Amino acid sequence: MSSAIMNSAALAPKVAVQTAKHSTFAGASLKASVKATTPAAARFVCRAEGGEIEKADRSKDSLYFASSQSLSYLDGTLPGDFGFDPLGISDPEGAGGYITPSWLAYSEVLHGRWAMLGVAGCMTPEILGKAGVIPESTGLVWFKSGVVPPSGTFEYWTDPFTLFFVELVLMSFAEHRRIQDYRNPGSMGKQYFLGLEAALGGSGDAAYPGGQFFNVFNLGSQDMDKMKLKEIKNGRLAMCAMVGIYFQAIVTGDGPFQNLQDHLAGGVGASIFSNFGKIGGSF
Repeated sequence: MSSAIMNSAALAPKVAVQTAKHSTFAGASLKASVKATTPAAARFVCRAEGGEIEKADRSKDSLYFASSQSLSYLDGTLPGDFGFDPLGISDPEGAGGYITPSWLAYSEVLHGRWAMLGVAGCMTPEILGKAGVIPESTGLVWFKSGVVPPSGTFEYWTDPFTLFFVELVLMSFAEHRRIQDYRNPGSMGKQYFLGLEAALGGSGDAAYPGGQFFNVFNLGSQDMDKMKLKEIKNGRLAMCAMVGIYFQAIVTGDGPFQNLQDHLAGGVGASIFSNFGKIGGSF
């Protein structure tokens, strides 16, 4: 008996067993995951499904600052999974409330899409206005369009407060339907909505509903995984770009397209380094 206890004690530091009821990282319900903590197993993830243990070999994946801990739950099934999670934000051990691995993966996709729309919305009017495609009065820098009232306003079809509340009601309705579909995928196809239920039923994956409204051009029909990877990469880049657009506006008082033109014309003289001295300015 004593030898059995000693053998168990010797094995304990090498293998840790975690149990999770639901996880998107394995692409299905995750019954249990076995995490190897030895350096030699740093690029392997073990998943137990249906009584069989499947080892995911990530030795050929592109990994960035991955650790044995991050690779114990990032098994390569998520789009754009490079094993990067130095703060352990997606670690199932720290999950609670909305902050769960599945919610974080879902919200990253949505924030990336909003950021891509935001970058396009911030730059397009300024570019078209400078090119003379649209009138100068509508080719405004993004922060002078009314989104930051002290910096400028614009005469829309109604006053800014009415416009804000109309947008609030419409976005609230859309967001409520979105969260309902996340909690119960496919439920929006069962709830009456002007006869469009069949088109709103989704695909079963709330982050990628598809259909005639959410994938008009049927992108990814041949290689959906490749399209998902491209989308999340561009979404992450766009989120970083939006942060840059905000800070550039504060520091320089110009729009992103003007900032780009100044940088191309002035080089280092119009860059993040030269603008450090301007911090503290205003719109």
